Amino acid sequence: MTFAAGASAQDVDPAPEIARFTVRAGYKVEVVTNPLRDARFIEFDAAGMLYVSRPREGEIATYRDLDHDGQFEERTSFVKGFPAVHAMCWHDGWMWFAASGTVRRARDLDGDGEADENVEVLSDLPQGGGHWWRSLLVTDEHIYTSIGESENASDERESPRQKIWRYSRSGSDRTLFASGIRNTEKLRLRPGTREVWGCDHGSDWFGGPYNEGDRQPITDTMPPCELNRYVEGGFYGHPFLVGNRVPRKEFADLPELGELAEKTIVPEWCFGAHWAPNGFAFLDPGVNAKTRAFPPDHAGDLWVAFHGSWNSTKRVGYQIARVLFDGGRPYGLLTVVSTLGGEQILGRPVDVAQGPDGCLYWSDDFTGRVYRLRWVGETARK
Repeated sequence: MTFAAGASAQDVDPAPEIARFTVRAGYKVEVVTNPLRDARFIEFDAAGMLYVSRPREGEIATYRDLDHDGQFEERTSFVKGFPAVHAMCWHDGWMWFAASGTVRRARDLDGDGEADENVEVLSDLPQGGGHWWRSLLVTDEHIYTSIGESENASDERESPRQKIWRYSRSGSDRTLFASGIRNTEKLRLRPGTREVWGCDHGSDWFGGPYNEGDRQPITDTMPPCELNRYVEGGFYGHPFLVGNRVPRKEFADLPELGELAEKTIVPEWCFGAHWAPNGFAFLDPGVNAKTRAFPPDHAGDLWVAFHGSWNSTKRVGYQIARVLFDGGRPYGLLTVVSTLGGEQILGRPVDVAQGPDGCLYWSDDFTGRVYRLRWVGETARK
């Protein structure tokens, strides 16, 4: 067996934390990679290679399942030297990725897991400060990207931040697509449509007496994190209004608040406050029909990785959840995997992707692993 330069291969070790996850009946969780520090977003290419971004390491790692046993034994470095590399999107034979100040595309021509071509598409994008994760969506016609709020809830209407920008595939023709967005780390199309969806993090320090102090105390119920359908020209409220057009106290006396509220598009679904939805994936009906990995009623639903709270009085989030869809719109939410053991953190989910086998995979930057979620039947527990 021959490996690429810099590649390493070893059996995947057991993951004892899985036994302590709370898993909804009918599903099973399995570990598919060994621990990797700073494992964040994940993506598959058409050949089934798994890509894992490592923003603090400036690297995208690739994994291959050499013996087709469902575990990814070989790890290689796809690209290195790109600070804050985070979001990825596989399209037209290229792995597109966003890093600090840039969007690039790269591809592996010989299947060894290392990029043979690496081309810059967008440059001179906003860098650093606050929420520096950059989202990325590539379609047949366009590139969509954004960068989050530089602080917590600041007025950045004149800044390129808090906005989704759309470009042509060549990197030209920049257009403001949507605004009023705090920290949407991932963008995807709903399968079979051109609808752009994303999950937005709610702001912090909401609540408390009006005009009392510079910072508001923690509240466990406000503001919600949001599931949004982003439309061209849409305004989504941040930083002035949260959830269903509830004003933040800092902007309660803003003369144009009523006008801003009137044009704010409310979320398609409100998640819990401080849940921190990072990555997500729609369960593609076409892939599911081919693989039969999940029951037909799962097709089209949204699966979200909630990273969990850092400043609520009780730990919340820390889960993989299924958002139920009907007619293209959400109507309910089920927690499928909880990575809390009481108040003990067992894992912090980051991203979700559907694999070529039709199963769902999620990354976790607390354990450093990637897990597979599969359907095993109504009577199963683990």
